[in-house]
Amino acid sequence: MKVNIKSIKNKSDNMNILKNYNEKELTLSVEGRIDTLSSNELEDAVNAEMGNFDSMIIDFKDLDYISSAGLRVLIITQKKLVQDNIPLVIKNANEDVKSVFKTTGLNNIINIE
Repeated sequence: MKVNIKSIKNKSDNMNILKNYNEKELTLSVEGRIDTLSSNELEDAVNAEMGNFDSMIIDFKDLDYISSAGLRVLIITQKKLVQDNIPLVIKNANEDVKSVFKTTGLNNIINIE
């Protein structure tokens, strides 16, 4: 299996995003906080890659916090991907972030592992 990895690191004061491709699977590793200030950066990172992948993983291993603005980005992303039958999986979220997903019902809309 051929592996093509493309890494781009975006930096803001609150959040870092690392983009990796394994063939047509995009993994976004998000570090820090997704809040009102940084959520636009996440949305821009996702939109910049639209059409370049056939599955998306968002790795929240190093995510400390997500606000309602971040949840909005995830919902919008899920809606776009569902239209093209592209799977979205969120992985490695800590218990606090998982609690936010459960409280808001996002765990019923997006595959969270």
